[in-house]
Amino acid sequence: MRILCANDDGIHAPGLKTLEKIANALSDDVWVVAPETEQSGAGHSLTLAHPLRLRKINKRRFAVSGTPTDCVLMAVHEVMADTPPDLVLSGVNRGQNIADDVTYSGTIAAAMEGTALGIPSIALSQAYGFEGRAKVKWTTAEHHGAALVSKLVEMGWPADVLMNVNFPDVAAASVEEVEVTVQGKRDQNNALIETRMDARDTPYYWLGFGKIPSNPAEGTDLRAIYAGRISVTPLHMDLTHKTTRRAMAKEIGGTPPKAIVPVVVSARGVKKATR
Repeated sequence: MRILCANDDGIHAPGLKTLEKIANALSDDVWVVAPETEQSGAGHSLTLAHPLRLRKINKRRFAVSGTPTDCVLMAVHEVMADTPPDLVLSGVNRGQNIADDVTYSGTIAAAMEGTALGIPSIALSQAYGFEGRAKVKWTTAEHHGAALVSKLVEMGWPADVLMNVNFPDVAAASVEEVEVTVQGKRDQNNALIETRMDARDTPYYWLGFGKIPSNPAEGTDLRAIYAGRISVTPLHMDLTHKTTRRAMAKEIGGTPPKAIVPVVVSARGVKKATR
């Protein structure tokens, strides 16, 4: 089995070393194509406004001056064009990729691009808690990763689905359960914008996320990670909300509307205005 390893934390990230250990336990044909620098939060973005640079480190290891999506494209269409990978593994990300986070995640995006190219793809992330980024329990992902990936590949999944795996912030020996979850929804907004001043007294801004205790619903990726379980969430490439589509088709399908209807827009959706 030929495996492509990518990530969003960059070619020198400790999580990439963990991912390589997982991949090497499964195959002797492992390739790495990863961003030259950290691309966290890049989402499913492409580099279109300037050229990409490909740096060959050794026979099966390359760095790309672009996003995680760029890396998978470069791997499949350039680096490994003669024999494309059978499996794409993305990660292991420093920090969980669950709930709303998946829309920002470059780790998820690399797996999305693999899926779009017809290659089974798995995103892997290692959660960390209030101790911070310096104390990530990489051994938890390393200990459980290879067997879990092997089982997922053995089972198989639909072509338009990718697997999102998150390891909890506990020691490897403390993990007793894998839970197949749904994508959760955060019950608070933890986005932060920090204002700072440069040497010329010009303000600049630093985006981040605060760590706020939560009480997520059972069955979600959030709850599984909070409870010390490994979360496996199948994510669908088709973003269509089919229930809403069917309901809307009954209302606006057919002849285009001609009358303007007063509406009220709020965070909870769009409703007809009352008079």
